[in-house]
Amino acid sequence: MDEPSEPRMLRGQRLAEAMREDLELYAVAELEERIAVLEGEIARCRAQIERKRAGRAAADALFSRP
Repeated sequence: MDEPSEPRMLRGQRLAEAMREDLELYAVAELEERIAVLEGEIARCRAQIERKRAGRAAADALFSRP
């Protein structure tokens, strides 16, 4: 069986790498685009948090004692 040439990335590793990136290399337009992408990711994370909270609230309502 062939092994992958690159090891699998750990959860959050890409984000950690992006945070260490030298922003001095980017132009203003590139930085603005990066901010837009990050704001989109923040919105996606917030939506996932709300879905998880709603699921937890539904489970708590179902299994809680009256």
